Amino acid sequence: MSGEVVAAEHTAVRVALWRALHLLADAPPHVAEDEVGLRIAEPGEGWRERPDMDVEATRRTRASIVARARFVEDLVAERVGEGVDQYVVLGAGLDTFAQRRGDVAARGLRVFEVDRPGPQEWKRRRLEELGLGVPEWLRLVPVDFEGDWWGQLLAAGLDPGRPAVVSSTGVTMYLTEEAIRATFRLVATLAPGSTLVTTFMRPIEDVEPEQRAQLRAAMNGARAAGTPFLSFHRPEQLLALAREAGFREARHVSAGELEERYFSGRTDGLRPSRGEELVVARA
Repeated sequence: MSGEVVAAEHTAVRVALWRALHLLADAPPHVAEDEVGLRIAEPGEGWRERPDMDVEATRRTRASIVARARFVEDLVAERVGEGVDQYVVLGAGLDTFAQRRGDVAARGLRVFEVDRPGPQEWKRRRLEELGLGVPEWLRLVPVDFEGDWWGQLLAAGLDPGRPAVVSSTGVTMYLTEEAIRATFRLVATLAPGSTLVTTFMRPIEDVEPEQRAQLRAAMNGARAAGTPFLSFHRPEQLLALAREAGFREARHVSAGELEERYFSGRTDGLRPSRGEELVVARA
């Protein structure tokens, strides 16, 4: 691992700030409650004045962000209740499950956060500065995603002979088709009962018309930052890929399902966009 410490990825910070904005701008009940990411990011005064934090313009985007976070955490808690004791977060960014869900971790869970060395070392230092630290059951795994990241994960202690939950949220759009296929194949080799939960970005023509300008802006920003969006999918494409990779079952979790599960009864109209949805596959 390089000793170089760089700042967190811009995309990771933005997601953390959207989670915090949900608590500050949207009425309760809140779908997810995460202020820790904001503390780690430490964006400084005036962060709410950023154009990408506009309360009205980002309503559906931040609803999608908190919905996917809540869905994944509910799934992890469910699988831990079934005896699963390993949780892998690919492209962890400023994920704060380990800092907020000690109730789940206390049931014997080991968490592996997998990310690039520079941003991960920055996060480690921030956790230490905030007095949160890195408990023994949390493994920060620095990897080169273009190299043998799977071998590095196994070397960090992941036991492929025991079931695990592997999450990959906000990642597939930055990967080539072959990289996505390879990731699916690797996770499918884990012990029976293992689960992959991943988000995917739909083609822009599938997105609500009022969301398309924001998606185009995100695509342009990602390209300018050197991390262009490479992959867009429709649900049936990822479901087929999961089955080809060797998963026994796979299902699509639509924005409509997330809305029904987490947003029903709201009177403020807050609901997720169908721009990014989820697939859950089980080995």
